[in-house]
Amino acid sequence: MKRRDFLKFSAGAVAAASLTGCSAYDQPSAPAASFEARLDSPSAVSDLAPRKKELFDADWRFKGMPEATMLQNATAIKHWLWKKGHPDQAQEFTKPDLDTSTGGWATCESGADTLNGYIGYAWYRATLPAMPKEGRSVAFTSVDDNGTVYLNGTKLRSHKGWNIPFTVNLDSAWNSNGPNVLTVLVQNTDGPGGITGAVELGTLAPSQQCNSMDFDDSSWRKVHLPHDYIVEGQYEQSANTGHGSLPVFPAWYRKTFIQPAEDQGKHVWLYFEGVFRKARVFLNGQEVAYHSGGYTSFHVDISSHLLYGQKNVLAVHVDPTQFEGWWYEGGGIYRHVWLNVTDLVHVEPWGVYVTSDVHDVTHNPSATLAIQTRLTNESQFDRVCELVSEIIAPDGQVAGSATSYHTLAAGASFKAEQTVHVAHALLWSLEQRHLYHLKTTLSANGKVVDRHVQRFGIRTIRFDADQGFFLNEKSVKLQGVCNHQDFAGVGIGIPDSLFYYRMQRLKDFGCNAIRCSHNPMTPAMYDACDELGLLVMDENRHPGDAPSVKSYIGQPYHDTWHVETMVLRDRNHPSIIMWSMWNEEWAIQGTPFGREMMQTLMDAVHKHDRTRPISCAANQGIGEGWMTGMGASEDLLGVNYNYQDYDWLHKKYPNKPIFGSEIGSNLSCRGVYHTNNEAAHLSSYMAPDGSWQPLGSRDFVAGGFYWTGFDYRGETTPFGWPEINSNFGFLDMCGFPKDSAFYWKSWWSTEPVLHIFPHWNWPGKTGQNVPVWCFSNCDEVELFVNGKSQGRKTMQKFRHLQWDHVTYQPGKVEAHGYTGGKLVATTIVETTGAPAALRLRTGSPQLIADGEDTAAVEVAVVDAQGRVVPTANNMVHFTARGRGKIAGVGNGDPACHEPNQANYRSAFAGLCMVLVKAGERPGSVLLEAKADGLPTARLTFDVVADKI
Repeated sequence: MKRRDFLKFSAGAVAAASLTGCSAYDQPSAPAASFEARLDSPSAVSDLAPRKKELFDADWRFKGMPEATMLQNATAIKHWLWKKGHPDQAQEFTKPDLDTSTGGWATCESGADTLNGYIGYAWYRATLPAMPKEGRSVAFTSVDDNGTVYLNGTKLRSHKGWNIPFTVNLDSAWNSNGPNVLTVLVQNTDGPGGITGAVELGTLAPSQQCNSMDFDDSSWRKVHLPHDYIVEGQYEQSANTGHGSLPVFPAWYRKTFIQPAEDQGKHVWLYFEGVFRKARVFLNGQEVAYHSGGYTSFHVDISSHLLYGQKNVLAVHVDPTQFEGWWYEGGGIYRHVWLNVTDLVHVEPWGVYVTSDVHDVTHNPSATLAIQTRLTNESQFDRVCELVSEIIAPDGQVAGSATSYHTLAAGASFKAEQTVHVAHALLWSLEQRHLYHLKTTLSANGKVVDRHVQRFGIRTIRFDADQGFFLNEKSVKLQGVCNHQDFAGVGIGIPDSLFYYRMQRLKDFGCNAIRCSHNPMTPAMYDACDELGLLVMDENRHPGDAPSVKSYIGQPYHDTWHVETMVLRDRNHPSIIMWSMWNEEWAIQGTPFGREMMQTLMDAVHKHDRTRPISCAANQGIGEGWMTGMGASEDLLGVNYNYQDYDWLHKKYPNKPIFGSEIGSNLSCRGVYHTNNEAAHLSSYMAPDGSWQPLGSRDFVAGGFYWTGFDYRGETTPFGWPEINSNFGFLDMCGFPKDSAFYWKSWWSTEPVLHIFPHWNWPGKTGQNVPVWCFSNCDEVELFVNGKSQGRKTMQKFRHLQWDHVTYQPGKVEAHGYTGGKLVATTIVETTGAPAALRLRTGSPQLIADGEDTAAVEVAVVDAQGRVVPTANNMVHFTARGRGKIAGVGNGDPACHEPNQANYRSAFAGLCMVLVKAGERPGSVLLEAKADGLPTARLTFDVVADKI
């Protein structure tokens, strides 16, 4: 992946009609590009020959399918035979010639609730009439809850989710001479169950066979991944408010490519980092994979389905209509796709794992590295292999190596284990993000057949039940936030550069830890945390076998592929310090069933990683019975809210470390100081004092994760419509700070912090009372209005200050902060003039010409002195000319219904944002911003080829 330096706002990155002034936010620079960045560059990937790794994000065709698929020549399938059963009976019960005259088979009709609360499985069989034309398909209106469809004993498709229509093509298993017996295995998890809706047999029109090679997709829209198509819609009151009030529907993606003839006889696979959700992958008309989860990455072996030296057509159907969570989840191929080619003898995907045993951590650290490498031989012959593992230090020098020899049997896999000693180990920490690389070279019969590079860090972690968390034996309080994967303009289709922007924004306010709520994130986020110095609580989406919003007692849970996928993919990131198995599973977490489920998941994790503790996020069942539930198994007690439980838990379970897996929310809306229920705006006169004080004042609490860092779509607390996103974040959807962000910065920073609010533009309120609040870590703060002192107050630790009786007069409000009796900070809020100009600022004036790199541009409405006008709501129109385009817009207003992907946006509390995405060729992009009555503002971006 490509990496960019983060740059401070500078004259070259600012345009404001010749006006100057402070930005509403500043973005510190990150470390300059280093060896780890170079190894992730395209040329470094090409250096891994004979392995090939190609980013497959460009040149996709896309078509949303909001209306249900209609079958031609449809015939209703009404009558079925059914009986309760089990999946193990598939081989017998799907046979076309099965004798159903005995064995308890009963009759039923489509639409009937045959299971009637029974939790388990049942089999349904129907003989289909003749259907001469190709495109034969059966359409189900509802199978409750989950269904697996067979024709003539051949498994065709598995479907998850009740009351969701789906269509299955039958051609591959159709018997032209008959009979054709359709069999459906139905799983019911609660309530009604069976084939509870109408079923039709018919043919799909050629125009609907979007997976076929000869389908004409020329009229479809061209898109570049990552892509969230749900965010492109219009907000509707009738849509699901909890998921952001945007219509949700299935869609198709298609991509045409030529696979070189030289790759025939090699191992070729696709790597999807994330598709939301229910991805059905077709290659040249044949379904090659189905992946239900929307948050887990997956691989697809396409070696035997490719046409080498010829055109290939990749088609992906996505269906996000069944939710996995209760927040905005979007839809589409929203993460990267990679095409990989290796020799038949190769290193397995996610097959390299490095752990470190660090010696003399605090003085002169050295490390013994344990390396595991999974090798596979897919050829028909045994191979004698040489495995060379080189440790590349952050400065690019070889710090150690190991060589071993192995005989790989034909068709076998093998885990090779090696040890390397690093004499002078540079430890990864929050301040010094030293990153090593393991370069693997695999030779077979004297020839290099594969190379692989894995980044990792050397560090130690431990949780102490009395003293909290330690990184490299240094006490570190977890100053964390929870985050969903959602951003202004682009939804869940967040480019890598915006993940870096998001992580840097959080770090700017003292954050040092991220909780992945409530699912594994895109790999780019973990890369950002590794490089910026942020700790990570990596979280599994759901504990059961099948995706579900919440679990229940009796839910199947022994198929642990989802949590194993998370661990295998992420285990080499030094930023990750714990695994979380679930969030707030109320029905099970305080029960013996929950304990059993937790232990099963922990066993699955331990198969792949034993270096990190395991926890979950619990908010109920934390009473005396907690240890009958998951608390008996987990390594760390993760407590959501329930601060009153910290002391008794520590006393009763003195050997269990405790942390706040989710701590209080501070509902507020940036720039708003009077709650307006009709507008769905909440006042910013809110203080999160009670969220941090219980943690900050207790050494045995390792820290916690505030809900949330950023606002996100959906979960519209407390209003519902017309609100379309949450108010929980201390940063809004664009990353603009709310006042509460400075509370966290005050108590999460060592530098002096002094912030006062509200703004001081209150026409019509002269002589009236306007309270002034202050967030600060100074010992004392004195407030002045137009030079007159309003009093000096003492700050209590983890609290805030209020001057409740301040008479409003236009002018200047000033605060002086004192620590140890010395003036250490001042801040000023002034009454501004009328809007006079637009100011454009970005931390990314240079973009990489990869079709993905995206810059966030702050658009401020300023007065003649360059001060942001806090009440401005001007409509701003944008144009982008040259080697780039506008990728999205936002303003942080939780009730704004303007489109997310447009060339205009209204300012909210003086600010809005436009996202500028690079094209695929070097050059420049000129961004222009216009608003009625104001001069045009311009900002130029350099678009450059990726540089080493």
